[in-house]
Amino acid sequence: MWKWLHQFARPERLYQVCGRLVPWLGAAGVVCLLLGWIWGFGFAPKDYQQGDSFRIMYIHVPAAMWSMGIYASMAVAAFIGLVWQMKMSDTVVAAMAPVGAVFTFIALVTGSAWGKPMWGAWWVWDARLTSELVLLFLYMGIIALYNAFEDRRLAGRAAGILVLVGVVNIPIIHFSVEWWNTLHQGSTNMQQSIAPSMRTPLRWAILGYLLFFITLTLMRLRNLILAQERHRPWVAALINKERQS
Repeated sequence: MWKWLHQFARPERLYQVCGRLVPWLGAAGVVCLLLGWIWGFGFAPKDYQQGDSFRIMYIHVPAAMWSMGIYASMAVAAFIGLVWQMKMSDTVVAAMAPVGAVFTFIALVTGSAWGKPMWGAWWVWDARLTSELVLLFLYMGIIALYNAFEDRRLAGRAAGILVLVGVVNIPIIHFSVEWWNTLHQGSTNMQQSIAPSMRTPLRWAILGYLLFFITLTLMRLRNLILAQERHRPWVAALINKERQS
């Protein structure tokens, strides 16, 4: 397994694999998102309490779910980078961070839009909302810290440490509705408690967000690899090949 994993630690190999996966994952993500959103916004029945306003969950829930999932993935990559000194792990963290920040921002904005008709306010310092906002600040801090150093290895190490320190916020976000009395709805196991006609498009949207995240991360990873390896012979050969074609 480790031999197989170390093959992807080679920048040239990782660049090639990402290039092969991006078109397929991107196309699959678009199909899943369109299926989930068209089904959810156009054909799912109204909620008996919230009416049509519940449909924002097809944007909000996947974004909120993967805002935490992306950070957890970054923590795994950061741990591998710090323990086994795999340079590409630090690059993967840098590739994921902006995508996670955007997902977190979408979750906060759509959550506020959903909260206005439900709570009568765009924003309250609720435990779930506040901890999600802290997550956005963590993403921004990681991005800023990574770009604050010219030495990529030092930058990756500093960003990785911040990622691992901030991972404590993930269980706080998840369990905040159980640990404190909050306005945000409790843990109701939404995917099981709602009607199948509403649940199925939500699952398609969740899958679409996941594929979209992976696609964007691989695209950013390719760009970062080229920037870091720009003086390597294989990059020069790649550029010459592109010019000739």
